[in-house]
Amino acid sequence: MAFKPLHDRVLVRRVQSDEKTKGGLIIPDTAKEKPAEGEVISVGEGARKDSGELIPPSVKAGDRILFGKWSGTEVTLNGEELLIMKESDILGIVG
Repeated sequence: MAFKPLHDRVLVRRVQSDEKTKGGLIIPDTAKEKPAEGEVISVGEGARKDSGELIPPSVKAGDRILFGKWSGTEVTLNGEELLIMKESDILGIVG
């Protein structure tokens, strides 16, 4: 992919949720919530302190993350729906 986020931005692909509940009920698309879990695709170089010193990002490409429900900006790149968000919108890394 030829997209590199700037500064402390992160490019994320949402992780698709299950089509069924544990009990076997099929969940229609209209009832599904967008998942707040994703995979980091690309990361910017990091934020800068007031002194100009670079703060390296805490996440890297390939990390699975959790983020807020309304975090990020939805974009379509190469026909795929992705999110661009600030690193501060990321709640944590899923181990």
